[in-house]
Amino acid sequence: MKYRKIMGGRIKGTRERGAWAEMYFMVLAMSYGLKVSSPYGGFAPYDVGVDDGSGPILRVQVKCTLYQCSTGSYCMSINQKDGMKGRRGYAPGTVDFFAIYIIPTDDWYILPYALIGDRDANVYFKPGFKKQKYGEYREAWDLLVDAARQKDDGPIDIQACGEQDESEEDTSRSTEVKARAGSRSMVGQTVRPTVRQMFRTLFRE
Repeated sequence: MKYRKIMGGRIKGTRERGAWAEMYFMVLAMSYGLKVSSPYGGFAPYDVGVDDGSGPILRVQVKCTLYQCSTGSYCMSINQKDGMKGRRGYAPGTVDFFAIYIIPTDDWYILPYALIGDRDANVYFKPGFKKQKYGEYREAWDLLVDAARQKDDGPIDIQACGEQDESEEDTSRSTEVKARAGSRSMVGQTVRPTVRQMFRTLFRE
């Protein structure tokens, strides 16, 4: 785990680091039995397509950050370029999930689009703290797995509860979802460390 964040810190260019995070996200998603794809040319509003072969293709925008503000939180701006206007949020129907990678702490946050919406947002993360706003979405790969299993018979309805207070305990996720997360296949748990080691080797000097 510690090598993952070390390699991310070695990549100095923001575009190169972003490409590294996208690749790492794809490898981890595959370790959960998901199929991944990347839109040709990089012109789509999302970075990675995720599916399990039977449900819809989920559009995931991958972002990573090294920046830690004075309060101890890690800050991530969720927006995109809007020509001469500056920056803007992501329009409905263009993204299903945001995958945010905090490089220094080696944490992934899987955020449903409904949590952010179309606003130009700055979000803050405190990995390791129980009383953090987005704590329930830390390493929440089960959200992707569950959404990918839905049949494509209408709009994807992904529930989010991001309006909870910062001081509330991390208890809003249902017992059922937590149970599913805890029952991930032993195959994935066995393969995942091997995949991580393989990926780190690609960037080893």
